[in-house]
Amino acid sequence: MSNTIFDVIVVGVGGMGSATCYELARRGQRVLGLERFDIGHSMGSSHGDTRMLRLGYFEGQSYVPMVLRAHQLWREIGAKIGDDLLTITGTLDIIEPGLDIVERGEAACKAYNLPYEVLDARKIMSRYPAFKLPHDYRGLFQPDGGYVKSEKAILAFTALAIDAGAEIHPREQVLSFEPTATGGVKVRTNARTYEAGRLVLSPGPWINKFVPALKPVTQPYRQVFGWFRPLEPELFKKGNFPSFTLKIPEGHYYGFPLYGHPGLKVGGPHHGREACDPDTLIRENRPSDEQGMRDCLATYLPAAMGTALQLKVCIYTMTPDEDFIIDLMPEAPQIVVASPCSGHGFKFASAMGEILADLAMDIKSPFDLSPFRISRFAGNS
Repeated sequence: MSNTIFDVIVVGVGGMGSATCYELARRGQRVLGLERFDIGHSMGSSHGDTRMLRLGYFEGQSYVPMVLRAHQLWREIGAKIGDDLLTITGTLDIIEPGLDIVERGEAACKAYNLPYEVLDARKIMSRYPAFKLPHDYRGLFQPDGGYVKSEKAILAFTALAIDAGAEIHPREQVLSFEPTATGGVKVRTNARTYEAGRLVLSPGPWINKFVPALKPVTQPYRQVFGWFRPLEPELFKKGNFPSFTLKIPEGHYYGFPLYGHPGLKVGGPHHGREACDPDTLIRENRPSDEQGMRDCLATYLPAAMGTALQLKVCIYTMTPDEDFIIDLMPEAPQIVVASPCSGHGFKFASAMGEILADLAMDIKSPFDLSPFRISRFAGNS
């Protein structure tokens, strides 16, 4: 079939991609979003109802301005669709002794004048009796944190993008792409060939199949999360329980208060380091998947040790430094690379739509993107 010309083609209509399609279309760009699966599928990294949003970011202060903008945009997009996408629960990062997560998070809160509290184990358990912690554990509480409804967000951005004039093609797989002599790109799918001035690659765990040069520095990992019916549900209701991360000898876990589901969502061990290929991933649950989460619950949240109502698998794609890749492809600057998120990216998706639209339109970003350049891995190839 004959080529069709767009201003920008976006490959991967997940969290980042759907937001980018909307932002580009809102700005009047001719946009095509190509998604291999259904919109809102469960094959990648964004399903499972919720993703945490913390503001005083211990992963690095360079993220804080972006997450503050994302926080604002989640509220605005929710107002547009008439359905809250961001729920404020407070977030609590709990750590074992010897780690500096609390100090790094506190420094970020101080640098950006964000409210917070540092709590010892006694205060945590007094405020949230569901937790059972060793006396020398500590936590950083941020009252403005909470969770984003990830699946609803992707559907919302997709609907808004279509309403703004974007073409969205689900179930259309990209087979190849190449720069053109005129400085644009040509994209071939299993349906037809398209041309555009710019290309945004946001395919999540498939990034190193699109950009083989990134294979040495992008590794997908299998991750598990589940919903457990608490033995004492009242302890885990919103208001009685925060969204939390728990860095303990058993691993790095996270969870959310009860909401709209009879089970308490718990994930972990976060960054379990079970390398996988997204095309051959074991998506079925295994006995060890549930046991890994119960090992945490039995010690630290024993009142949550009820029936595992659901277990699901997703994928985190990690870089060696666990930071993002957001950059123009060095050998083809008309191609924007926006992956991976190293397991902590969805909260930024609303702001990432603006950031990637700016890159695709040669607009200088208001954010410092230098920590996310591809060139930082020059010695890893």
